[in-house]
Amino acid sequence: MKSFALLTTLSLISLSTLATVRPVMALESRQPAETRIAQGNNQDAIGHYNRGVGYIQQEKYDLALAEFTKAINIDPRFAEAYLNRGLLYAVQGKPDLALSDYNQALNINPRDAIAYRNRGNLYKEQGKPDLALSDFNQALNINPRDAIAYLNRGGLYRQQGKPDLALSDYNQAININPRYAMAYGFRGLLYYSRQEREKAIRDLRQAAELYRQQGNAALYEKVMEFLRLLGAV
Repeated sequence: MKSFALLTTLSLISLSTLATVRPVMALESRQPAETRIAQGNNQDAIGHYNRGVGYIQQEKYDLALAEFTKAINIDPRFAEAYLNRGLLYAVQGKPDLALSDYNQALNINPRDAIAYRNRGNLYKEQGKPDLALSDFNQALNINPRDAIAYLNRGGLYRQQGKPDLALSDYNQAININPRYAMAYGFRGLLYYSRQEREKAIRDLRQAAELYRQQGNAALYEKVMEFLRLLGAV
């Protein structure tokens, strides 16, 4: 199992979330009129935020973090900037800063399912399972179609020795997103731990193929390495 350990890291899940970050076109729907700053400054904040998104797509994370910070300095109620800066802090191994930003994002927008999901994952990695479960449940109450929240909650259940609940969540993640490579990978590992070898190989092969199609060479090689250890390639 050691060769596949990378799939269980916080940074990997965070990076998979960062890959879904999108530019912001306008802030009007994000905050009430009385809290908005001058329109010109709004556009400056959006510009810095969108540059940060661009840097994420280029994997220039330090530059992205600087741009999100500039956006927050201009607009202290820019929830999306706090959320994405928190993700970057998590990837960099700075959990206290990540937690602070997630909390701030939720103070601004208490219905932000992604912020609950990400904070829950941070709590899980910090060994705070009750707080993690509460956040994952809240994320799914807000957005029952959040495949990443199901994946993360499944990982928590697996840590707690609840494989049936973990399997149910991995299944749900795949039902929502049939091309979710990481969900197949985790479900494959769960099957392997249950000595269901054929199911494990099937899922791991599917994960590898999806990673190949999605251009994720690093994780494709990780899954293939594990399949080779199983004698499945």
